[in-house]
Amino acid sequence: MAGVVAVGCLLMILLAAGLSAASAGHGTHEQLGLPPCGWVVLTGKPCITCGMTTAFSLAADGDFAAAFHAQPMGFVMSLAVATAFWVATYVAVTGSQAWRHFGVFTRPRVLWTTAGLFLAAWVYKIITF
Repeated sequence: MAGVVAVGCLLMILLAAGLSAASAGHGTHEQLGLPPCGWVVLTGKPCITCGMTTAFSLAADGDFAAAFHAQPMGFVMSLAVATAFWVATYVAVTGSQAWRHFGVFTRPRVLWTTAGLFLAAWVYKIITF
C-alpha cells in the first residue's frame, strides 16, 4: 500500500511540475482540460480551493514564495504531498512501521485546525483576488 501512495504522490508532483502556473494566481487547472471555476464565474469571488493547482505547480517548480502567495493552503498541501511521497517510499522500501505515527492527523483537534487553516487561506485568497 505504501508503494501505491508513493506512486500517487509522485504522479501528482510530476503533473504539477508539468503545468505552467497561471499568472493570475488561479486557473492553472484549465490546462488539464477542466472548465473555469463555476464559483468564480457565478460570484466573481474565489472558491475555497481557488489557486490550489497554481500553488502546487509553483511549489513543484521550487518557487515557494509564489506558491504561498497563490494559495497558502495549497502550498502547505504541496509540502504534505512531497513529505508523504518520501515517507511512503521509505516505508515501501524498508517495511518500516513509520506510517503508524501519522494517525495523529486524524484526531479531531488536528482536523478542526486544518479546517480553520483552509478557511483562513480562503479569506486570504478573497482579499488578494
